[in-house]
Amino acid sequence: MSKNLVIVESPAKAKTIEKFLGKDYVVESSFGHIADLPSKELGVNVDGDFKPNYTVSTDKKAVVKKLKSLAKKADTVWLASDEDREGEAIAWHLFEQLKLKDESTKRIVFHEITKKAILKAIENPRSINYNLVNAQQARRVLDRLVGYELSPVLWKKVKGGLSAGRVQSVAVRLIVEREREIENFVPEASYRVVGEFINKNGKKFKAKLPKNFKTREKAESFLESCKGASFSIDELSTKPAKKSPAAPFTTSTLQQEASRKLYFPVAKTMVVAQRLYEAGLITYMRTDSVNLSDDAKNAAREEIVSSYGESFSSPRDFTTKSKGAQEAHEAIRPTNMSTKSVQVESDQARLYELIWKRTLASQMSDAQLERTNVRIANDNNQEIFTANGEVITFEGFLKVYLEGDDSEEEDQAGMLPKLTVNEVLENSYINATERYTKAPYRYTEASLVRKLEELGIGRPSTYAPTISTIQRREYVIKGTVEGKDRKYTEISLSNEEISVRTLTEKVGADKGKMVPTDIGKIVNDFLVENFSSIMEFGFTADVEKEFDEIADGKENWTQMIKDFYSTFHDSVEHVSENADRAKGERLLGVDPESGKNVYARLGRFGAMVQIGEATDEEKPKFASLQGEQTLGTITFEEAMDLFRLPKTLGQYEGEEVVVANGRFGPYVRFGKSFVSLAKDENPMSVSLDRAIELIEEKRHADAPIAEYENLPVQKGVGRFGPFIKWNGMFINVNRKYDFDNLSYSDIVELIEAKKQKEIEKVVHNWEEEGIRVEKARWGRHNVLKGKIKIELPKTVDAQALTLDEVKDIIEKQAPKKTVRKKRTAKKK
Repeated sequence: MSKNLVIVESPAKAKTIEKFLGKDYVVESSFGHIADLPSKELGVNVDGDFKPNYTVSTDKKAVVKKLKSLAKKADTVWLASDEDREGEAIAWHLFEQLKLKDESTKRIVFHEITKKAILKAIENPRSINYNLVNAQQARRVLDRLVGYELSPVLWKKVKGGLSAGRVQSVAVRLIVEREREIENFVPEASYRVVGEFINKNGKKFKAKLPKNFKTREKAESFLESCKGASFSIDELSTKPAKKSPAAPFTTSTLQQEASRKLYFPVAKTMVVAQRLYEAGLITYMRTDSVNLSDDAKNAAREEIVSSYGESFSSPRDFTTKSKGAQEAHEAIRPTNMSTKSVQVESDQARLYELIWKRTLASQMSDAQLERTNVRIANDNNQEIFTANGEVITFEGFLKVYLEGDDSEEEDQAGMLPKLTVNEVLENSYINATERYTKAPYRYTEASLVRKLEELGIGRPSTYAPTISTIQRREYVIKGTVEGKDRKYTEISLSNEEISVRTLTEKVGADKGKMVPTDIGKIVNDFLVENFSSIMEFGFTADVEKEFDEIADGKENWTQMIKDFYSTFHDSVEHVSENADRAKGERLLGVDPESGKNVYARLGRFGAMVQIGEATDEEKPKFASLQGEQTLGTITFEEAMDLFRLPKTLGQYEGEEVVVANGRFGPYVRFGKSFVSLAKDENPMSVSLDRAIELIEEKRHADAPIAEYENLPVQKGVGRFGPFIKWNGMFINVNRKYDFDNLSYSDIVELIEAKKQKEIEKVVHNWEEEGIRVEKARWGRHNVLKGKIKIELPKTVDAQALTLDEVKDIIEKQAPKKTVRKKRTAKKK
């Protein structure tokens, strides 16, 4: 047996490191955390010293058992988890759960997975840093306390199944407040004036007035005054300028730039970067530092000089601006600066290239520019047109890379022709165009990360999971706003004639931006009203500083938690008992037929409109909101339209065709078939002809494409992508196959693979009893009998269950489900 056992976090990392170490080393993976707080209980001793109760989950027991066995046989165990707080906590959990000894355990860290870095780490081991462990424990315990105590309050006062979190709730607040700014924004119109001029050499360029005219009358008056005017260059100034490169990537700036340039969601950026790190291609991808090592700077210089020349090299250091930066190591950079591109999967290659370019550019010379400012006067009025131009005289770092920008401003400096002072210009036209002030922009994932970082909320490891969580909880969605047409006026002076025309532009299109849902707004408003201290941006940032103090050994973590919990718990109990229920309710008007109030409010299945009161003898009428309708914006007329469904459109092939509204949106019903309408299709405007068209489209889509084992095979596209359906099974079709041209052999291969997967999923199958135990998602298992489905706790070893034990589980669980159904029926 090998003398040394090295434990890392991931199998990919283990594989890379194993290549660098000799036969005396075995490298194994812990597959991330091996211990955590239990999922079904608080797991924190709030009555004592807030000690966490860490448990090993069922899906990690086999890993722990294997690592224990290997550790017993090894002379030395090297704990090589990541170098941040999470990694330190993983090393500590391994030490505790594997019952390791101080004298035979060594902690090593490295910023990159290269042979040099690994061997250097082996030569410089250290012990576990308990300050970092305590900082991670403080974050984990505080977040568990907040989530575990706030969530039940939301279930009671808002809606079941909701959750709250210290960072996620503040992130939602930022998005909700921005949305309210947009909703309350009133655009103001003014006229922007731009003219096109021609110099003595016949070169055209544009110039604008520095001010806008508030009214159409003033704009027209100005154009009138320009009739017959002679224009000339009044002033011309040229100044040298420079642009400097951006710092190398931190976690935050990598997420922002990958979003701008590669259109990666934040979570995807971190997954792809993790793969590059584990393959030894880049340094550690969770960092606040913009520092580069001397080796990295020297390697960058060599690459710059050899590729572009000495004049392009300008070694420089950058200073970390982020307050409380916890990773005082290096920025994210390639491990080998001479490797411009890597032979890996496409997304990894694109992200690597971005990192390589950014790192190289950071060590290159400033770009040298020449900026020209032109003032154009005329002899008919006092107004001055201005134009700005920019010429690059030396590319410098721009040869490689320019940082992206989130701003959506239209005016950019361009190229200007050669001009001289007093030069007479010919005027082609002058346009005064009606323009409206713009509402604040919604957050993108990238700009939200930047805002969180500016406020000191969260740390590199928290941005991606926070953004994923608020979307998964459906507090926030990616916008699908197509925009609306808006008319505007353009007044033109050309050939001494003034003309006016009305044009149309698309405004408000906002695809891919962060938009709060109705439930997101209601939860946010409830939390802000009742837990203002938790929802304060300053509080969340101060908590991060306290974690930093704990990491530096300057603060006791249990005391910090105790101070927080004493007031927080009292507040939770008070709100739970005394706060009003939050419905997000709006009175829209009165139904003319019944004389009852019409409300928009949150219901059990989401946003809806309601006619009547819950206390009325006659049950209120309900209808779900559709598409882009929200509780805050739906009108009385739109609400009443929703109650005109279901609507019978007519007959087709002897069957009634009905358009209706369901829990999952509007649809057309034809016999036993249901055809969903597109999000942007108004069910009220669907005619019989359109419904028949949709029915035929569905028939065509559902028509069998083949037959296998005497059963039809159909194909379609669902929320998880393309699939084929056979014998009641939905089988995903991955990119390996050409979905539009599936061959029969492809179909057979997909079906057989799915059948095998279904067989492997079954842990126990007592056919004579009609009972099965199957693997489910996330390491769980389900007990199935007829229509009964019971999810087993993670702590239950499903493999070891006997038939009697399973029957006992069914007997205990099934009656609860039956009783629940009876109670529901009784209420109805």
